Amino acid sequence: MKITEPLYDKKHIEFLEKLWGEGYLSPGGAEEVNRLLKSIDLSKKTVLDIGCGSGGITTSLITDYNAQKVIGIDVEEDVCTAAKARVGMSGLRNKIDIIKVKPGKFPFKDLNFDVVFSKDSIVHIADKEFLSKEIYRVLKFGGNFVCSDWLRSNDEKPSTEMIHYLKLEDLDFDMASPNRYKSALGKAGFKDIMLKNRNQWYLEQAKREVYILSQQNRTEFEKISSKKYMDLSIETWWAMIKVLETGEHCPHHIWSSKLKNHF
Repeated sequence: MKITEPLYDKKHIEFLEKLWGEGYLSPGGAEEVNRLLKSIDLSKKTVLDIGCGSGGITTSLITDYNAQKVIGIDVEEDVCTAAKARVGMSGLRNKIDIIKVKPGKFPFKDLNFDVVFSKDSIVHIADKEFLSKEIYRVLKFGGNFVCSDWLRSNDEKPSTEMIHYLKLEDLDFDMASPNRYKSALGKAGFKDIMLKNRNQWYLEQAKREVYILSQQNRTEFEKISSKKYMDLSIETWWAMIKVLETGEHCPHHIWSSKLKNHF
């Protein structure tokens, strides 16, 4: 959404957590995380969480999935502060590090993580080719990359409706297509690449969300934001629903692996 405040300041964090659950800045909550990770064993693994947000998922990687160590990274100060506070309250400071990073190359050595995970945050990273190479670089041999990301169905010129939606979301770049994602991951060296379209799931989710925002709980949400912010939020949700209904906006689950080194 086109707003003058930081993308995820304290009020925005409170707003999204009220909509999606404490510690969650993207839709689906713990259930959607479980759908991503149900075939991935994190036991005793070191995990990189890209775009850790306010830390709800980051802490759950330890408490619910038995990861040994998690490094959560984000580019915004307020979400890192919120995530650090959540880690502290969970008593997990010895198992989780939250690091504010700059966009670009990851500040980690090669072959550092067993799993790289991200939920709905790397839509903000336009260069999927560079991102794929960086993820591959920091993954150990035999490691996995697991994410959900917001994609667009094709590489043709975006529709008028999609351009309008992207403007409302304050994205100054186009979303990647599934084909582009597959190509970027493959060129980086990943194997066993699988993508699952979550368009229908999120279409129904978005319809419930816009009802909550516009009718059921608008007054409560307006108390932690403003009338202007609510009007813009609801406009954005309806614009998103339009491109979800056409299938042009197609959030995906993505899995891939880095083969073991046999040499």
